[in-house]
Amino acid sequence: MNEVFEFIINSRKAFIQLIDGLTIEQLNKIPDGYNNNIIWNFGHVIVSTQTLCYVRTGILADASSVKFNEFYKKDTRPTYTVTVEEVLELKALALESIEKIKQDYANGVFASISPFSTSTYGVEMKSIEEVLITTIGHDNVHYGYAWALKKGLV
Repeated sequence: MNEVFEFIINSRKAFIQLIDGLTIEQLNKIPDGYNNNIIWNFGHVIVSTQTLCYVRTGILADASSVKFNEFYKKDTRPTYTVTVEEVLELKALALESIEKIKQDYANGVFASISPFSTSTYGVEMKSIEEVLITTIGHDNVHYGYAWALKKGLV
């Protein structure tokens, strides 16, 4: 599983690098033909991974402990202008949240999870390993969206 965690961390670092090359205005801009922006896609992968790993698996009862969940969860759209301070906090959370999941994995927190079906793919997740592998795909879909949005900024 170390390779899986390493891949997720490296993907998040690449996403951070994409963000670092843009202004706050560019991060918040919703190009014509889109319904979200680059920073929403970044925030979405952060809250989604935590929700999938802790809430959907039954480890936590609800998502109240997932910071920014109400703004970036599935089926939301940007409703406010994200600040530089929030971007900095999201960048820190992008890596810290994966390190926490990795630590909890090593400590056996996810040894027994409640299986669930993903709403996007409709596939039953029976283990945390399956959840984390799905996370890789989900993160990279939104990373791709962010690249497309970046092209729409020109």
